[in-house]
Amino acid sequence: MKIELTRPSTALFDSWADTVTEFDGVHIDGGGYELGMAPDRAACEASVEKAVRYADADAELPEGHVPCDFLWITDTGEVVGFIALRRELNEHLRQFGGHIGYAVRPSRRREGIAKEALRLMLETARAQGLDRVMLTCDDDNPGSFRTIEGAGGELQDVIDASSEGHPQLRRYWIAL
Repeated sequence: MKIELTRPSTALFDSWADTVTEFDGVHIDGGGYELGMAPDRAACEASVEKAVRYADADAELPEGHVPCDFLWITDTGEVVGFIALRRELNEHLRQFGGHIGYAVRPSRRREGIAKEALRLMLETARAQGLDRVMLTCDDDNPGSFRTIEGAGGELQDVIDASSEGHPQLRRYWIAL
């Protein structure tokens, strides 16, 4: 296994489409992928273009959006998940989203992929000058909260996030 964080590229279309399809229409944390889009070439191109735009600190973004690095988690060149680093927090992200969001395709979970991807993204955040980052996860997702805690996450609190479609949400901070 060789986990890397890769800039989105249409050259990885086939494995991107397979990964998106495997999520079966649910929200993909860290993917920058719009729900309801078919995992076709046009959607892949749109995701790549979005990643380029959001990575540009000078880009004009839609209201309520922040600069963000959308990256694909790859294993030996195949897309196995998604991860995003939001370089700043707005009020919504401070409450419900945090700096980093990630998702690993269901068939590749429990292999340490999220752990390694988060480690790599924390290095990126540190290199960009952040001194701490916030992450959130559902309270009923032990795989995610163990990954965050294993990376040094300190639990801030557990909140009611039913307005966002999550019953309870854990909010963590990781010092860099």
